[in-house]
Amino acid sequence: MCGLKKILVAAAALVALGQSASAFEVGIIGFQFTSETHARVANAAAAAAEAKGWDVTLLNSEGSLPKHAEQFDALIAKKVDAIIVAMGKPVEADAQFQAAREAGIPVITVQSGASPYALFDIQTNEYKVGAEAALYLLGQLGYQGDIVTARFDLNVASRIRGKLLDVVLSENQGVKELGAFSMARTQSWRDDVRAGMQALLLQNQGNIDGVWASFDGQAYIIDDLLQAQGVKKGEIPLVSVDGGKETFARIADPNSTLVATVAIPFEAMGERAVEAIQEIVVDKKPKESITSGPYLFTDAVLVDGSNVSEFLK
Repeated sequence: MCGLKKILVAAAALVALGQSASAFEVGIIGFQFTSETHARVANAAAAAAEAKGWDVTLLNSEGSLPKHAEQFDALIAKKVDAIIVAMGKPVEADAQFQAAREAGIPVITVQSGASPYALFDIQTNEYKVGAEAALYLLGQLGYQGDIVTARFDLNVASRIRGKLLDVVLSENQGVKELGAFSMARTQSWRDDVRAGMQALLLQNQGNIDGVWASFDGQAYIIDDLLQAQGVKKGEIPLVSVDGGKETFARIADPNSTLVATVAIPFEAMGERAVEAIQEIVVDKKPKESITSGPYLFTDAVLVDGSNVSEFLK
């Protein structure tokens, strides 16, 4: 009986251990999964959390601010142990961030901007990214010519990139911006970009020397429009930011007008958010042991024809 009792105790301990391991729950919200980068962060975070045996609630706000707030509220009501937000809206959802803090639920954001109620935001140094993309495009033009731009000011990262482009243009006045399209819609953003950029490209057809896009999703649409006009690679260089399989394939494609991107490690950022929750929430390490400020920065890499083969492997 003694041996049987030991076996039963050991089995009970294993069950308890399994329950304890799966009891930790993380809520993950991606603002707009039709934007590849949002999905890449959120899915990578979910996979990393599940690999730890955590319970995961993965939500897609579908580009809707009201839905974003509702999902946040639902996770708070569910009393999850932590929340990760990919490309969230700390300003617009300030009340939800505050409610999470008051409920004792730690929040980590990715590429969202800082919130006084979140632990920190994981992002690339967008000031560096923006300068690198802008200077690369100007270099392709020999610092002379006319460009059009596709912007997105509702996202903090894209907005910073645009502001850095403006700084670069102000100091290099041999390059002029003929016109800019500013993306306004988030739920039907592809249609918005296609209509706006098609009008801008036709309006300035024959006068455009280069195109700047605030993120790669816009660049895909612009690339398709330029190719439909018969533009060949290098004739009107298109430069963007984000990186990913489709982007790298287009940079390598001799028929594509996309020549470069500044590649951001989205999957690694989602995984880092999970590791940070492990360290801070589970292991009880101080937040300052990871980063002392409101941001945890990661590195981005410029990818063009000279090194794209490394990223296609």
